[in-house]
Amino acid sequence: MAEVKAGLQDVVVATSSICSIDGDRGKLTYYGYDIGDLAARSNFEEVVYLLWHGRLPRREELDLLRKQLAENRAISPEIVDLLKRLPPPQHPMETLRTTVSALSLYDPEAEDISDEANRRKALRLTAQMGTLVAAFGRIREGKEPVQPNSELDHAANLLFMLKGKLPEPEEARWFDVALILHADHSYNASTFAARVTASTLSDMHSAITSAIGALKGPLHGGANERVMKMLLEIQTPGRAEPFVHNLLAQKKKVMGFGHRVYHTEDPRATVLRKMSEELGRRAGQTKWFEISKRIEDTMIREKKLNANVDFYSASAYYVLGMPVDLFPLIFAVSRISGWTAHVLEQYANNKLIRPLADYTGPANQKYIPIDQR
Repeated sequence: MAEVKAGLQDVVVATSSICSIDGDRGKLTYYGYDIGDLAARSNFEEVVYLLWHGRLPRREELDLLRKQLAENRAISPEIVDLLKRLPPPQHPMETLRTTVSALSLYDPEAEDISDEANRRKALRLTAQMGTLVAAFGRIREGKEPVQPNSELDHAANLLFMLKGKLPEPEEARWFDVALILHADHSYNASTFAARVTASTLSDMHSAITSAIGALKGPLHGGANERVMKMLLEIQTPGRAEPFVHNLLAQKKKVMGFGHRVYHTEDPRATVLRKMSEELGRRAGQTKWFEISKRIEDTMIREKKLNANVDFYSASAYYVLGMPVDLFPLIFAVSRISGWTAHVLEQYANNKLIRPLADYTGPANQKYIPIDQR
């Protein structure tokens, strides 16, 4: 009998050129470029180009991509009307999943899976994801959506559409860094879901809808939302350590700690810790970072577990003024770049993903007619 690895842990299922993770050294790269270097020196649009093309763009290529993203941000009036007519969701990810699926109904190339058409769809989906999230956020507050501003980069434009005012440059830059950090992470659950769907030669929108369904789960994209709810429950730094001890005593999970891949600190958390601290200081809301740091210190001391990407992104997004239940949707605004890169890679050298299962059910059952049962 073949060895069964629960959750496919440590199982290598395919090859990919896009993203590399060294869990022992805490190293993450996109096409060989270290995530810390990209966060410090690059920008989200440049990273999108890298994920789609396997190399950094030249100046004219980056300018063209920025122009194309800006030109494709607007969503159709029919999608805006759909956002207004959908019933209030139990969770906003349901709305995002539904509207991304609906985008295919208005995409003239929805069923065209040629490489050229798929690259154009990747561009449109990446451009429109933020517009969907911001429009939903405003519509549920009884406000009209803010139209995209073509003069702003991707990060600043999303903050603008959410708040209805131009963001401060430092806020926009930090959010741009957050988008870079969340852009891809190899064969995580949502990316794997997208590739499985694409492997059937289903369309790009179906693959991305599958990814959003996986991202919705609290063990994936929903984790930073639950982290912030924990911080809001704690409220003061002095309550942080007793709160953690209480959870541990009850053998409950402390959200934002540990990772299936990293055996040391998540390199994205290193950058996000600084982001949380600086944004909190700038906004005069330092307590969320202080609470977070005390929780982290306690978890390292008591459980030897490091913070992951979800932990400090929660307080950073909250200080930026983002509604807590939109955190997983903001994740999708970034990860759409990685999802589409992986879908393109899957299509380019496709083989149907069809694993086996080790059967553990009953054997040699005899059928009994229903009247004799």
